Amino acid sequence: MAGIRNFLDQVHPLFAKGGKFEKFYAVYEMVDTFFYSPSDTTRGAPHVRDAIDLKRVMIYVWMATFPAVIIGCWNVGFQANSAMEALGQAQVENWRHIVLHYFGYDPDNYVANFVHGLLYWVPIYMTTFIVGGLWEVLFAAVRNHEVNEGFFVTSILFSLILPPDLPLWQVALGVSFGVVIGKEIFGGTGKNFLNPALVGRAFLYFAYPAQMSGDAVWTAADGWSSATTLGIAKLEGMAGVEQAGISWMQTFLGMEQGSIGEVSAAAIFLGGAFLMITGVASYRIVFGVLIGMIAMTVVFNVLGSDSNPMSSMPWYWHLTIGGFAFGMMFMATDPVSATMTDAGRWIYGALIGAVTILIRVVNPAYPETIMLAILFANIVAPLIDYGVMRSNIARRQRRTAAQIA
Repeated sequence: MAGIRNFLDQVHPLFAKGGKFEKFYAVYEMVDTFFYSPSDTTRGAPHVRDAIDLKRVMIYVWMATFPAVIIGCWNVGFQANSAMEALGQAQVENWRHIVLHYFGYDPDNYVANFVHGLLYWVPIYMTTFIVGGLWEVLFAAVRNHEVNEGFFVTSILFSLILPPDLPLWQVALGVSFGVVIGKEIFGGTGKNFLNPALVGRAFLYFAYPAQMSGDAVWTAADGWSSATTLGIAKLEGMAGVEQAGISWMQTFLGMEQGSIGEVSAAAIFLGGAFLMITGVASYRIVFGVLIGMIAMTVVFNVLGSDSNPMSSMPWYWHLTIGGFAFGMMFMATDPVSATMTDAGRWIYGALIGAVTILIRVVNPAYPETIMLAILFANIVAPLIDYGVMRSNIARRQRRTAAQIA
């Protein structure tokens, strides 16, 4: 580490004001503060000292996604190898075979499955990281600001909510739309009122629905078509899920078709627990989402419907299928676009959970709904905080008036 410090100190004059690469100081600062805490100190009082800064918060979120990345990559390979075995395909007909012929295509081989899935996720992630990073650096250079590490989080979250074989040019378009329209035009990290990763995914969903939904996009095998667990439940209810041989434990562990990082509720909860313990994610939002989801599910279970099979789905199935767990742990808890007050966090979370189930059950065309529910809650989050604050002010005024009387 001393060598890195010496190197950064040596090249610092080149990027400092008046240096040869002055315009690229934002890039230097990004690399420097990635390895070391900033040496800048606040000179005037009052100020707040803390052992954790925004950069460490972003790194915590980045690290928390690792379990979902590992299980997600294994599952992508497992689904692909299983489909290829069923179709009688001996190998993939693209560049991935250069690597995969060393590991094989056996769905019972954990290493082969993981490597196969990794070869789909890494190109998506690298595309997201490079394109999103370029937009961040461009806006930072134009504004003469530091490069904010928010794109570390946006890039990895965005890569995990996509189908495994989405064309890379669509990945680049999606992250560009999310970073520029969802964040940078409002001033960058801390000033955006929508989650940029979800904005990018929503853009892709409405712009390229054939590559973002349907039965042919969830397994990276040519000629294979099969619905997700949520898609089956939407059409045929729990009877269809049971007939397809899908158990609740499979959806909990992550052995089903779906977006790369959304399939394993167990891995997502592991990362989410880390975020709540470290204080990065608000437990009020997480449990608010859970309570809202359970309450709305119970309402539909009690009302019942002969024509809508989703109305009878138990809450613990809603928890593990689709993108619900990932949205609850990583997207709803975004500290920028969520509510800021404690009471507001409970309301905000409950709203997301309830709206997710409401659309899942009632809307016949779109079973995966937590993305839209979170974006809707992002929009009303300032209103929720305003209502909570006005309620607190009114309560204190009544209390003060009673004491005076």
